[in-house]
Amino acid sequence: MTNPNQPSRPVISRAFIQRVCVVIAITLTFLLVLGLLGAIIDILMLVLAAVLIALPLRAGARWLSQKTSWKEGICLAVVSILTLGLLTALVWALSSSIGGQMNGLTEQLSSAIKEARDRLTGSEWGQRLVDAVPSLDNLFEGRSRSLSRVFGAVSTTIGVLADVYVIFFLAAFLAAQPSLYQEGLLLLIPKPGRKRGAEVLDKLGQTLLSWLIGKLFSMIVVGVLSFLGLWLLGVKLAAALALFAGLITFIPNFGPILALVPAVLFAFSDGPQQALYVVLLYTGIQLIESNLLTPLVQNKMISMPPALVLISQLVMGVFVGGIGLILATPVMAIILVLVKMLYIQDVLEDESIQV
Repeated sequence: MTNPNQPSRPVISRAFIQRVCVVIAITLTFLLVLGLLGAIIDILMLVLAAVLIALPLRAGARWLSQKTSWKEGICLAVVSILTLGLLTALVWALSSSIGGQMNGLTEQLSSAIKEARDRLTGSEWGQRLVDAVPSLDNLFEGRSRSLSRVFGAVSTTIGVLADVYVIFFLAAFLAAQPSLYQEGLLLLIPKPGRKRGAEVLDKLGQTLLSWLIGKLFSMIVVGVLSFLGLWLLGVKLAAALALFAGLITFIPNFGPILALVPAVLFAFSDGPQQALYVVLLYTGIQLIESNLLTPLVQNKMISMPPALVLISQLVMGVFVGGIGLILATPVMAIILVLVKMLYIQDVLEDESIQV
């Protein structure tokens, strides 16, 4: 018999169970879509990197074809071989000096930091700064030989090499048959809009190519000026530091800061006055790059407000990582072209805005 005074067990209705299952299914679906979206963004970044390589190769092949009347396929092969040969010759010519200096850059970094710390401890404010920053030994002692760190480094290296492999082969395919992929994209657009779609794609290609050429020019100028300045100042490993400064200039805003850190560390080993000279040198080069070279680049492409570039870098860096930080500027250029052409000009019918 059932005791009437005994409390009854709560009854879970079928409707409640169904609602719980629906909530769980929605949550899992959301997480799955979020994960797929992250993977798609990573793939799109690799595609954009491949496009940035394919554009100058194709432009060089088109120029050579116009000058020689050769077929563009042959010209593309010639341009690709010449580019690869120039890069190989550059690496070979600089391998003896740069290679040794890059090894020295790694070997002497620890001693440079230690010497800088020793100099800072000579003053009260310097001692406070040293106490606030963990020592290099504490950061790496007992960890550099960790098996997990080794596996992590190997995994990261393999991932980077795989990405580079995909990027270069994808760039070769895009450069060899650009019309094939462009026509494929246009087929996804309704027929009345395909002509406008072709105009947008052409403008995107012109904008990215102009930006890339200007950026490469800026990188070369920064690298040369950095080498001359560091060499005149007598800073150790001037060639390696200048090469790093030129390459890292590809990243706006953050690149110059990253380039300054190792240069100041090595200059500080010769005294704080030398470090000050290096800071002034890099500041002057950055002023030239920001006020002279960057405006020249932007005159050849869509103009982007500096704050907008910085915001795009922060957003891309957080959600995509390092490659997002590197490619934030071309991504923002693409977005601005699309907004101006497809929204302002087509939807708002405002032709006063020129792209």
